Amino acid sequence: MAKKPKPQLRANLLKNRSTRQRKNDFTRDVEVDADRVFELKSSERVRGRNEMSRKRTISGATLDGNRIVLEIDPEKALYGRVLSSVGSTQCTVQVEDGRRFMCSVRRIVRTVARETRNAVVAGDKVWITASDETTGVIERVEPREGVLSRGHQNREHILVANVSQMLIVGSAAQPNLKPALIDRFLVSAGKGGVHPIVCVNKIDLVDPVELVSLLGWYSQIGCDVVMTSVTTGYGVDRLRQLLKNEQTVFAGQSGVGKSSLLNAVQPGLSLQTGQVSEVTQKGKHTTRYTQLLPLIEGGWVVDTPGIRQMELWDVRPEEIEGYFVEFRPFVALCRFPSCRHYREEDCAVIRAVQMDLIPRVRYESYLRMMLGDDA
Repeated sequence: MAKKPKPQLRANLLKNRSTRQRKNDFTRDVEVDADRVFELKSSERVRGRNEMSRKRTISGATLDGNRIVLEIDPEKALYGRVLSSVGSTQCTVQVEDGRRFMCSVRRIVRTVARETRNAVVAGDKVWITASDETTGVIERVEPREGVLSRGHQNREHILVANVSQMLIVGSAAQPNLKPALIDRFLVSAGKGGVHPIVCVNKIDLVDPVELVSLLGWYSQIGCDVVMTSVTTGYGVDRLRQLLKNEQTVFAGQSGVGKSSLLNAVQPGLSLQTGQVSEVTQKGKHTTRYTQLLPLIEGGWVVDTPGIRQMELWDVRPEEIEGYFVEFRPFVALCRFPSCRHYREEDCAVIRAVQMDLIPRVRYESYLRMMLGDDA
């Protein structure tokens, strides 16, 4: 009996083309010479339907829910993890036997992943085919778990995938601590299913007592908290223990000392570090792209470029309160079920802020996110 043929998979695939530019200098021409309005040529532009997208048949693929699964040859393909990704032609992949390949990305992989800004990111678990001893092609990307992403030009920009925890690094001074940015990272960690750790670096530049109240709140809502100083070595041993056998992404603004902390945790990394401007109190980007780095004691760390603004992705304003754990005991006591905790009457959350049961700095961070103000 003949085998039943596999059903063909049809999918919307965007073409790798840009939109046509319109002629936009009509007004300028008329302002120069008004009589030229009668000389302007009129035309009708005709183009095929769905020029920018169309249905294509994908051979060697199946549909798992809404996800297109590209088939691979298990005898030829190698399973590995992306250590770094720069564009679509410079992906460093380490396979299970320790070999590393510089890989490009198969075009069909890029095409089916048009919903996001990048088809392959650092931390991805992938299947590749080797072209020779040092180069290869990424054939398939496995489903992601534990992601750090942000919004960028109305698209999702995934910074790293398949991590278990996020080390949110701030600095006590130079540059100054930004609780609002830390809170945005906490929401992103909650959205991505990643355990958060709040790390305040450069603690030697201030009196640590000044930060006890704020860091105590982060500890109460379930975050691990660690204060560190690369200069004195304070807190580095505890940080090393928190990173052991975990997949940790370092996140924070430029100049807070992410690369310096990694060098202190494992001196052999020798990552480039930079200085903070005395005028702007902002750091310069010394880490140009996201990269995975193995730890001698077990686990991986991910060094990321500094982020000065963290636009939340796929988080609606009415969902934000759910990521503020300290709000939960009071939300049910609000007068209105749809209370935004902004200007509504009889809001239990606002009363809790007035009674110092919720830190005002956390409440202000909530308002900025809920109202759409970038941090």
